[in-house]
Amino acid sequence: MKDPRMAHELKTRHAAASAIGSNSIDREALQAARVDLAAAFRMAARLGLQEGVCNHFSAMVPGRDDLFLVNPYGHSFDEITASRLLVCDLHGNVVEGEGVPEATAFYIHACLHREVPRVKVAFHTHMPYTTALSMLEGEPLAWAGQTALKFYGRTAVDENYSGLALDDSEGERMAAALGDADILFLKNHGVLVAATDIAQAWDDLYYLERAAEAQVIAMSTGRSLKPIPREIAERTAAQIQDGNAESARAHLDSVKRQLAKLAPDFAE
Repeated sequence: MKDPRMAHELKTRHAAASAIGSNSIDREALQAARVDLAAAFRMAARLGLQEGVCNHFSAMVPGRDDLFLVNPYGHSFDEITASRLLVCDLHGNVVEGEGVPEATAFYIHACLHREVPRVKVAFHTHMPYTTALSMLEGEPLAWAGQTALKFYGRTAVDENYSGLALDDSEGERMAAALGDADILFLKNHGVLVAATDIAQAWDDLYYLERAAEAQVIAMSTGRSLKPIPREIAERTAAQIQDGNAESARAHLDSVKRQLAKLAPDFAE
């Protein structure tokens, strides 16, 4: 029986190179985005944030509102390189690169970028601690730790899990559920991180899993959590966001320096 994740392969076709035009893309900016996104994949793999070959990251091609980068189906995060990433349009065509995106990757990411234009980058994972919180009743984060406050006022929840995302309705529902939030907990499923650039998406993905890990460990003691008072949570969240862009960029740059020593092929 054909893997349902590959059902999209019947629809996806490689478009002619002229579909994007040699002069219609800032190649230097695209290459920089490829390297940044590949770095996020590689470090996510090293930290155990992937699940097999079934999770996906996407980023809009710089300067374009109709093309996005995404990982090809069948490769683990640890195998991703800058050149291996695909450029796809929002209608199911691979216009640059070898392979096809996973079916759920297309239906989630293309719909999200199309329906919520502010989302330039979208990371979807089933990373363990965050996914564990998505399996519980109620609000996923308890606002009991400082790291969690990075996300205070920035989360939303999609309560309506209905199986694999194999048609536009799934992506459209997720886009609607995201609203003005940056983090969408997908109940019974995983998480979606939305951002304006790759560095911010990586920073949020990393710290979200750390916050979730600390909460799960605290909950495992059987003792009651001590919530942070609302006024302090709001003030601290604002303080964190004040320097977030600079901190996120520095974080991703540090990841690239580490990978330059440990796995320099990520940038190829």
